[in-house]
Amino acid sequence: MALKRMVLGGGACAAALLAFSVSAEAKRARCFTTDDGYFPCSYRAIDDAGSFRISAPGYPTYVLEIDGPGFAYGFVNLGHRNLPLPGQYVRSRDDGACWNNPQTSTKLCAW
Repeated sequence: MALKRMVLGGGACAAALLAFSVSAEAKRARCFTTDDGYFPCSYRAIDDAGSFRISAPGYPTYVLEIDGPGFAYGFVNLGHRNLPLPGQYVRSRDDGACWNNPQTSTKLCAW
């Protein structure tokens, strides 16, 4: 299933709004998402726990908000809407820059 099309209802959008509003210095990176493949992006840490945002012109903005060591919840910005992604993301054992969602078989990476 596509990351951009999977959306849950609920109050988790408030956390995404906060995550999108926190600012830190962006770094150039190479990103990968199941929907978009590889693309150059900006990586921005958004808290001390390791939560981050990736963005690039022509691509959705993704946020992974750390829930605990090795676990995170994802959000996507589609234009003017911040939407939670279903399921929980787990940090990859093979590549720490990647996060996998075993429930939806999606992957998000930033190097």
